[in-house]
Amino acid sequence: MTDGIPEGFAPHFRKSGLTDPWEPLYSRNTGEAIFIGLRAGPAHANSRGFVHGALISALADNAMGLSCGLALKDMALENISGLVTVGLSVDFLATARLGQWLEIRPTVLRTGKSLSFCTATIHADETLCARANATFRALQAA
Repeated sequence: MTDGIPEGFAPHFRKSGLTDPWEPLYSRNTGEAIFIGLRAGPAHANSRGFVHGALISALADNAMGLSCGLALKDMALENISGLVTVGLSVDFLATARLGQWLEIRPTVLRTGKSLSFCTATIHADETLCARANATFRALQAA
């Protein structure tokens, strides 16, 4: 680990207005999925000092979508310009707290020309704190 960041993680390559306040974010490409992680700080917490569920949901959605996109690139499907989320569910199993390393670990279940399916586990310092499932629709290029 370097500065509390696990080996293999680098600054996250995908920036957006939604995630900018949560920086620094990190990601790791396993070849099969894009893991996303962060060291939980005040910008990530609710009033009780727990990592906010909305942040966990948004980052899980991001990691799962990027992972499905990675799988679609491997399939070399033409005319797909991106993915949009059509279904997302998150089950919160334990709390993540300030100072912990939060990591989203997706597993792509199935990809196709129109729909892709993914699941993820979310860990806080290796303790399972949530699980997520998502369905994505492929956008057809013009």
